[in-house]
Amino acid sequence: MSQHTTMRRRVDPRAERASRTILTGQRPRVLRQPVAAATNERRRDPRAIRDVALVQRQPRPRYDWARDAASAGTVAAVGHAIAAAPAIPLQVIAEPAYLVLAMLDRPGGEVSEHDRQVIAAARLLADGAIGGGGGGAVVTVSTGSGEVLAEAGSDRHVALPDGWADDYVPERRAAAASALMEALSPRHILFPDTPDGGDVARRIAAATGERLFAGVQSLGPDRATRQSAGGSLETGRRPTRLMTIAVDAFAPLDGVRHEARPLHLAAPLTAGEEVLPRLGGARRLAVDPDALSLSETDFILSAGNGVTDWQSFAELGEALGATRAGSRVVCDAGHLPRERQVGASGTVVSARCYLAFGIAGAPQHLQGITGVRNVIAVNTDLHAEMIKRADLSIVADAQEIMPALIRLIRERRHG
Repeated sequence: MSQHTTMRRRVDPRAERASRTILTGQRPRVLRQPVAAATNERRRDPRAIRDVALVQRQPRPRYDWARDAASAGTVAAVGHAIAAAPAIPLQVIAEPAYLVLAMLDRPGGEVSEHDRQVIAAARLLADGAIGGGGGGAVVTVSTGSGEVLAEAGSDRHVALPDGWADDYVPERRAAAASALMEALSPRHILFPDTPDGGDVARRIAAATGERLFAGVQSLGPDRATRQSAGGSLETGRRPTRLMTIAVDAFAPLDGVRHEARPLHLAAPLTAGEEVLPRLGGARRLAVDPDALSLSETDFILSAGNGVTDWQSFAELGEALGATRAGSRVVCDAGHLPRERQVGASGTVVSARCYLAFGIAGAPQHLQGITGVRNVIAVNTDLHAEMIKRADLSIVADAQEIMPALIRLIRERRHG
């Protein structure tokens, strides 16, 4: 029977004790674990870090310890580790089996929330969740470039002339959609169920003889449904070629990245435009933002208990073209009418942008802005709940920010 001898490194107890000794003298201090090797790290000044983190002196000091990372030169100074966000993989469909067109409104050149919902519905059709098979591609059609549509789920993009966004000529968009139907032979064409998108969809249905299924609110395997009679009835059928998507029926995609590759057609979409009938003097009417309901407007300027300069608040609302609103405290004080109250006990809003001045963020108020996509908060209290909810925060006095914004808007308009 053979024996195996294992060679072990001899331990020097004196050397190990010396590595753990951090205080010499009459009473040496010895640690349980050896001291880690020293790193060449810049010495931090605790007073400088405290000064950088100070955001408020009166009535009592307040500190934001996340602000001292830059002064410390390392994230470890504040005890927080910031992990890099993982890159979203690019999804490429080189040879799509079929195409799904998404005709977007893109009002004013900006991609609306409804446009993103239409792309999400088209993504369901292209990925094979409906009809089976998969391997389809979403082709977005709108003015402007398709770069911003890549994160919404667009695989290809057909850019309409930029001038089409300013003029209301539905016949022109309908002719372009008909030309795309002939050139690309898409399996489905989706439109936002809006006054403009629904108008174009009905014109195409009348010109091509295709059946239009309007106001789609849910999509399932081989089935599209919509509600009628005030929601008491539900109508369903197999998805048709032409469909309009109801607002808030589908959640916009998040955390995806597609190509949105420009798709160039052999024939221009403007061919034969000179023979199209045109409406004489068609234009969009200016609407007073304060005349709109809070549940219908896209841009809300809201005030809380921290606002005292109501003249500047009114001027800022006029300069921004925003609908004015307020918290319950403001409406109770009589600064704004009761129908302008935002919150669980007032109006639940779903605006595209919510600009809040001097609002602390009570739970009832935060419930009223749950559906808002972008929240901007201006408040002197860094730890206010509205600051935590906001996508962009300004820690300052509302009475200083409002006049500055008014001056900036007027300068840019004159410039």
